[in-house]
Amino acid sequence: MESNLFQPLVAVVIAASIAARAYKKKSLDLSGAISGFIVMATHFAINYRFGGVLLVFFFTSSFFTKYGEENKKKIDADFKEGGQRNWKQVLFNSGIATILAVIAKQLMGTQDHCLNSKESGLLTSLAGGIIGHYCCCNGDTWSSELGVLSDEQPVLITTFKPVRRGTNGGVTRAGILAAAAGGSVIGLSYVLLGFITTSCRINIALKQLLLIPISTLAGVCGSVLDSLLGATLQYSGFCSIRNKVVGKPGPTVKKISGLNLLDNNAVNIISIMMTTVLTSIACSYIF
Repeated sequence: MESNLFQPLVAVVIAASIAARAYKKKSLDLSGAISGFIVMATHFAINYRFGGVLLVFFFTSSFFTKYGEENKKKIDADFKEGGQRNWKQVLFNSGIATILAVIAKQLMGTQDHCLNSKESGLLTSLAGGIIGHYCCCNGDTWSSELGVLSDEQPVLITTFKPVRRGTNGGVTRAGILAAAAGGSVIGLSYVLLGFITTSCRINIALKQLLLIPISTLAGVCGSVLDSLLGATLQYSGFCSIRNKVVGKPGPTVKKISGLNLLDNNAVNIISIMMTTVLTSIACSYIF
């Protein structure tokens, strides 16, 4: 009984401390801190490696969200100090992975496994989906938060015509590289943590290194999908009063691109779902 309770207890302690810190630092509002606690505790209670990957995503994305705040304040019409996230944003950025983690627990309990389709194709597929989920989230966040600070003129991904900074679907080379780096960090973290939490044959262990380039591509894929959706189905316009790019039409707003069909959360969840599925299939095939 004590052994069965140890991991959930550790999960609660870690999740509570991180959620409290995030609320204090204004990375999360109260609703975000509560939902973040639940999500993080669930990840760690199921699998330490899943929890570790979630932490890597949270800490790195929070850092880059706060980086260059003074410049972002001048560009972002929806700017919040500290990049404060609410419960909706927490669930949109971790909900699918949490569901996949719960399903994985029903199949393997809390024991960690190497990616190996011959041993368990379903578990490899589920783990691949979780990795793809966070590669997409991390890659897109790094791309958005660093790309907007680039001196390079962004271009609309669908037409390659120059657009204002902050335009949905606007991309830069710096942003694409940041997306690749964001995805690779997730894959690298998963592999390194696996050397501690799993034990498998040397040939299988070495094959896990392939996850790093897969994660790099997943980060880019997620960012590109997000940009394509943003450029076509999410409205962008320039407000002459606020002198900023905004996401809703109005009498003082001149349209730049996109239909007014999806908001930022909807764009995120669609790109996350697509990247999750693609990475899951890739891991099932490669491993």
